[in-house]
Amino acid sequence: MSVYLISMVKFIGGPLAGISLGLSYLETVLFTVAGMMTSVVIFSFVGRAASRWYSQYRRDRQKPVFGRRSRRIVRIWRKFGVIGVAFFTPLVLTPVFGTIVAAVFGVPRRQILLHMLWSAVFWGLVLTFMVFRFQKVALEYL
Repeated sequence: MSVYLISMVKFIGGPLAGISLGLSYLETVLFTVAGMMTSVVIFSFVGRAASRWYSQYRRDRQKPVFGRRSRRIVRIWRKFGVIGVAFFTPLVLTPVFGTIVAAVFGVPRRQILLHMLWSAVFWGLVLTFMVFRFQKVALEYL
C-alpha cells in the first residue's frame, strides 16, 4: 500500500519504497504504475477546474502568470505535445501536475490516460530496474 500511495504523488518514491519494503521487482512496478494511474484518472477529471482555481489564485495575489517552471512546461508542450508531457511526467513533473498540464492544454481524457499509461509502464520498469540494480551493487561494496 505504501508503494501505491507514494507513487500517486511522486513517481520515483514507488521504486524506492518497494525496495525498502522487500517487494519483488514485478510487485514494485505494478504498484508504482497503479499509483500513478490512479492520480492520472482522478486529476484528468478535475484538472481543468484545478487550473482555473490556480489561475484565479495567482491573479488575486498579483503574481506573474508565467514563471521559470511554467515556461519550461510550455516549451516542452510546443516541442513534443502530449507525448513529451507524458514522457517527462514521472521524471520532472509529478503525476498530479503532469495530468493537470495535459488537461489545461485541452488534451482529451482518453489520450491523457493512454499516454500517461505507457509512460508509467516504461518509467516504472526502468526506474525500478535501476533502483534494484544499484541497490545490489551498493551492497556488494559494503
